Amino acid sequence: MNQVAELFENSVQPRYVSTSAGQLRVWSAGAGPSLVVLPGLVMSAEVTARQMAMQFKGWHLTVVELPGIGGSAKIPVHNVQEVAETIFAALNLLGITRPVLLGFDLATSIAVALSRLVSEACELLQIDVEKAKQWVGGDQRLPSLKLREDGTHLVALHAHFRNRLMLDSGRPSHIDPHGAPLPTPLELDTSVVAAAVNPAGYSKLWTICAHAFESGSMAEDGALSAHDLPSMAALQLKLDTLIKGRTAFVARVVSETAGAGLRNEYLQTPSGRVHLRRVGNGPKTLLLFQSAPGSAEPLELLMQRLAKGRTVIACDYLGNGDSDKAVGEVDINSMAHNAIEVADALKLSQVDLFGTHTGALVALEFALLQPHRVGRIILEAPPLLDQSFTDDILENYLPPIQPDRWGTHLLRAWNMRRDMFLFWPWYRQSRDAARSLGLPDLRSLHAWTVGLLKSGRTYHLTYGAAFKYNTRARLPLLGCPALICAGPADMLVEGLAIARQIAPAGTLVQATPATVWYPGQSSAAIKAAVAIYDGFLRGK
Repeated sequence: MNQVAELFENSVQPRYVSTSAGQLRVWSAGAGPSLVVLPGLVMSAEVTARQMAMQFKGWHLTVVELPGIGGSAKIPVHNVQEVAETIFAALNLLGITRPVLLGFDLATSIAVALSRLVSEACELLQIDVEKAKQWVGGDQRLPSLKLREDGTHLVALHAHFRNRLMLDSGRPSHIDPHGAPLPTPLELDTSVVAAAVNPAGYSKLWTICAHAFESGSMAEDGALSAHDLPSMAALQLKLDTLIKGRTAFVARVVSETAGAGLRNEYLQTPSGRVHLRRVGNGPKTLLLFQSAPGSAEPLELLMQRLAKGRTVIACDYLGNGDSDKAVGEVDINSMAHNAIEVADALKLSQVDLFGTHTGALVALEFALLQPHRVGRIILEAPPLLDQSFTDDILENYLPPIQPDRWGTHLLRAWNMRRDMFLFWPWYRQSRDAARSLGLPDLRSLHAWTVGLLKSGRTYHLTYGAAFKYNTRARLPLLGCPALICAGPADMLVEGLAIARQIAPAGTLVQATPATVWYPGQSSAAIKAAVAIYDGFLRGK
């Protein structure tokens, strides 16, 4: 990436806006009059924002991640009008009242509905409307995205995106010789993974937008000033005329209410932008650190169970999930330093810590670096492996997941995640390596795979750091009250025997009834495990 492209990439900022329907994520860039963009259904908001930040200067861009997709995936999708009302509410919270609106392909149906809410004099720009009509009226419909045991629903989604971006909508057996440059494999992957967060939500969004085209509900009334534009070049010319005389947008500070429900946020640290989850609003704060290589999403149930009387926060490591990609060398020390940066940015002078697997090592190193700041610490299944096993893992456990234009990496990620539930280590395909855990339900397996795909090209950095860390040398140095534990299905449960031998005096080492963030754990076992965690954190 050249320096100019990197500058613009770093200038694109994601943020969440809490509406009555749920959290909506938007991507913003630039300064000037407000241009609100509804990306099409075959290009993600993130990629659209990065592309437009490079091309359309002089505007303040707000690219909306549509409900059902990516960071907005938890917003229910019922009809075009409700989607438009949710976006309208978010724009009002941001202080965006009289923007120019731009909609792409099928999302122009939402843009039309939104324009009627924004202002009677709203300028509405539309691109690829004819393509969208041909998609709806031809045989280029959305394939079934029902979750499949073999993971091929991900391949179907990838092929759908690639074909809609590459093929002529009027002659779908031919390449379209016109239009924007074809996406890079990384841009394509980013867009597919955003839709894959909630395949059912994406499918519903496609269906309601297509229905708006078919039913004629997009018909423009007399007050609507809409312009169908044939190309991005035509858009540039139109925006050059519209920018004259418009005042620059001034961002409004949006203060999120500190409710008890789980919510997503972004936090800027010296090392990069960190995505975090927060739940509860108690006086004490518990920081949770995830197992690599995905995001902190699997910890959401545990976060909610531990949030009674305390604030619980879990961050995606840099290089994982929705946080920025890691820069420079990544090891447990650097990950712990970034965790300390998070605590600094949140102005937390005293915290309790919970870490699982890789996260146990991050929590341990945090406590060793800043012992004055840590009250109590829970280390769940910290890796304590012999050197020969560690060497074998470092050689075989971390194959690259590099996006390609055919989507073959999607099946590699799916099967890698699947086999992690069947074998330990996952690459040792033999009956004597079988795990007792069993395969999770498809929704859980899909979510775990998407978490891995979000980390993508950098997933191995944090994962590998855990296996390189000298846990045996660092654990005996711990000075705060500690619980070391593991559930019966945890592949690292045998490390408890070693922990009993090397942990400092007074450390509580015990097996727990469940690994709460694993799929398929019984409700009784989860309740009992959470009671152990909660009791220890309260000093009981």
